[in-house]
Amino acid sequence: MSAASSRVFISHLAGVPVFDPNGDQVGRIRDLVVNLRLGGRPPRVAGFVVEVVSKRRVFLPMNRVTSLESGQVITTGVINMRRFEQRSSETLVLGELLDRRVEFNADGPGGEAGEIVTVLDVAMTQTRNRDWEIDKVFVERGKPGRLRRKGETLTVDWSAVTGFALREEDQGAANLLATFEQLRPADLANVLHHLSAKRRSEVAAALDDERLADVMEELPEDDQVSILGALHQERAADVLEAMDPDDAADLLSELPENEAERLLQLMEPEEAAPVRRLLSYAEHTAGGLMTTEPVVLEPDATVAEALARVRNADLKPAQAAQVYVCRQPTETPTGRYLGLVHFQRLLREPPYTLLGAIVDGDLDPLSPGTELPRITSYLATYNMVAAPVVDDTQHLLGAVTVDDVLDHILPEDWRESALHGGLGDEPDDTTERNGPDHLDDRDDTSDDRAQEVAADGQ
Repeated sequence: MSAASSRVFISHLAGVPVFDPNGDQVGRIRDLVVNLRLGGRPPRVAGFVVEVVSKRRVFLPMNRVTSLESGQVITTGVINMRRFEQRSSETLVLGELLDRRVEFNADGPGGEAGEIVTVLDVAMTQTRNRDWEIDKVFVERGKPGRLRRKGETLTVDWSAVTGFALREEDQGAANLLATFEQLRPADLANVLHHLSAKRRSEVAAALDDERLADVMEELPEDDQVSILGALHQERAADVLEAMDPDDAADLLSELPENEAERLLQLMEPEEAAPVRRLLSYAEHTAGGLMTTEPVVLEPDATVAEALARVRNADLKPAQAAQVYVCRQPTETPTGRYLGLVHFQRLLREPPYTLLGAIVDGDLDPLSPGTELPRITSYLATYNMVAAPVVDDTQHLLGAVTVDDVLDHILPEDWRESALHGGLGDEPDDTTERNGPDHLDDRDDTSDDRAQEVAADGQ
């Protein structure tokens, strides 16, 4: 996501128009949704409340915002049109934080400990992990009241003031979220698996859709079905939309047919369409295993454009390993499939090189009916981590990635074994796994602490 500056004051966004990638206005910003956190940590920005043309207010997640600049917000073009309903763990910035009376929690450049100030505005900034946080508070000194003279104003760090307390009934969920926040999805899945059904449902309800979707993809099927069944149906549809289409299809295939169809109807049509396509294929075929969201570009795109696409932090490594070159349209099913370009080839070519000049068209793609043994042999023979899936008319349908193949060739209970520590006897070295770049972002949370909380919930 790009922004005109590194910090954006929220009051400047009120009423700002929201556009889709084609330049068509879809609505206007009416508020910002944040999740407050314990210990004075900056709140995480969840997304915007957008008023669309019909005057309905809907939710726009931050990960579907591509640009914040020039007095406008640009989206990916996919907006869930269901009416926004605020959850217990969410706070509205314009509606609930501004004009609040807070106090300095210590002596410092801003003022003295205990001094009361009024919040006039807050500012958000993007972190190294591409998340957005509220990091600054614009406050005014002096007693509130219309007749008072304008007091001194100053901008301070979020941690410098106190008074944005969570509601008492939300403290339990907030403590759990604070404990789990630094865990990878697979590690959080491990914790959820060992919680009681009641506590697991509480944590699932408190997680945002994207985080819950990531965790669901790492859970055994029984746990997935249990969590999905405990959610309100519209929330369940939102989580399915946030999951990768192939994972959503796998989960829906475990539900009774009428229940799966009801959830598909609640999903946005453009989100449900690829899931329906995947459900039409047999489970252990290329069509049933593939993701419908590979990286696709036209032959006149450049190496620089391709590298920009594969740098997307939301892509799984196997998806980013190669770019598929097709005629328009570039959404699956695409226009005519021309071939692929491996990531390593992109690194060796000048940035201005056209993909059509370096495309590998000699490797035969898979058909959607290709069986699992043939897929595994294909990946092993050509040293691939992903393979294109193309129909009889040469349209790219998707790509089978090695992680999805492993899901189906490992024993059926492999996730259960992994969650019980059955895949290795070595202790989990979180610091070594995450690397030094993540050390500054970690607090005292650890996998051991998470396991203690899990035990407490039993």
